[in-house]
Amino acid sequence: MISVRSNPSPAAVPPQEDAWVTSYQKLLPLWHSVSLSLQHSTLPISISRVNQFDAARLDIEMSAMLKEQLVKVFSLMKPGMLFHYEPELDAFLKFLIWRFSIWVDKPTPGNALMNLRYRDERATKIRGKVRTGLEGPGLTGSQKMWYCIATVGSQYIWARLQSFSAFRRWGDSEQRPLARRVWVFMQRIEGLYKAASFGNLLIFLYSGRYRNLIERALRARLVYESPNMNRAVSFEYMNRQLVWNEFSEMLLLLLPLLNSSTLKSFLHPFSKDKSSRSTEDDSTCPICRASPTLPYLALPCQHRYCYYCLRTRCAAAPSFRCSRCSEPVVAMQRHGSLVEHKTQK
Repeated sequence: MISVRSNPSPAAVPPQEDAWVTSYQKLLPLWHSVSLSLQHSTLPISISRVNQFDAARLDIEMSAMLKEQLVKVFSLMKPGMLFHYEPELDAFLKFLIWRFSIWVDKPTPGNALMNLRYRDERATKIRGKVRTGLEGPGLTGSQKMWYCIATVGSQYIWARLQSFSAFRRWGDSEQRPLARRVWVFMQRIEGLYKAASFGNLLIFLYSGRYRNLIERALRARLVYESPNMNRAVSFEYMNRQLVWNEFSEMLLLLLPLLNSSTLKSFLHPFSKDKSSRSTEDDSTCPICRASPTLPYLALPCQHRYCYYCLRTRCAAAPSFRCSRCSEPVVAMQRHGSLVEHKTQK
């Protein structure tokens, strides 16, 4: 019988006792580099897009309120005087808001209500330990100046240029080709700006950074000023304002289309003062509430109206109903001839 003796493989050799020390010393520098990079990096944070939009809307409302109060100061002066200086007035109010908020490292009124502030995204290295991801320096002096130039100066120049070109009718001038070219160039610039703003809006809805092109160009990002502070304006108040705003706009659209006489005749059967209506004096016109100078009768109910009142109502609404009895008026006849006809019978 032949026995085969196998040689021990190299993998079965046990490791040395100090092998873990060598591996630890090799991985220790890598661990230190990773920990330092995590310590000095910013944490991923998510800023509510609704808060940022609400802050911009509140800033616009604040500027409108200041403008309304300033216009009341000049209410006793010549009417229409401020109309010619409206771009200067808007630029002055925007400059005041910028001067007492962003220039002194304070948030705008809308940002303060939404617990937001501007942070310089170019300063990626943050000193100290990062806890919330909201740390970071504010805007620099150059960023503040460029922000004022873009939001105040450029908008004022563009508004003045548009009003001047519209007053001079550059777009309709066929005899002046230079003015026509400038007008077409302005329209193209405006179209490109609107297209870029729309693209920036889509990027903002996806990433939540930089509401407009000015903030994106300056790398001025809105972050929470305090991580533990709630919204100063609740969602219930904002929803209530939106509902009432849409309801008022709907009423402004529908009220001119409604006929008051038709509405009164529709609500007449549901009125509580039917007894007073029945005892109402029939000698007065139910439309103008005066004694008819040229009396006419509405047929077939034979209630007396002024000729002009009845004629205009029937011309405005072919399905006009009597204001007293809500019966459809199919014809009208002079009051005297109808009385004579009755006496003959």
